[in-house]
Amino acid sequence: MIEQDNSINSQIIRFSLNAKWQNGVDVLTEKRPGQGSAPEEIIRVRIPNKRNREIFACAELMMGANHIRVRCFDGVTRMGRIKGKIKKKVWIREGDILIVVPWSFQDDKCDIIYRYTGPQVEWLRRNGYL
Repeated sequence: MIEQDNSINSQIIRFSLNAKWQNGVDVLTEKRPGQGSAPEEIIRVRIPNKRNREIFACAELMMGANHIRVRCFDGVTRMGRIKGKIKKKVWIREGDILIVVPWSFQDDKCDIIYRYTGPQVEWLRRNGYL
């Protein structure tokens, strides 16, 4: 804040470098509040843990009885089983990107443990995970 005292007029002129609003309009961008783009949203994304044998997969076909045919990103088509923890909470559709854990004793079956939302998939594509 800059203050000047003119002895002739004995007026105090105040000028603030941080004040950018004048008559409800932003002086720098010439926009009213509420106009313009929204601030960038923070997105939390879970990444597959390689130590737990988690990999990306894409849901291909709904088989019924909590089973889904998934194409894993390692090139193998597996029969996925929706774990009970997410069975009632998350609805999985064909084309969804998932995290699966292949079974250790049958390589053609896996457990589905996580489903990505739309903004999470876009973030994964932008950052080179998909």
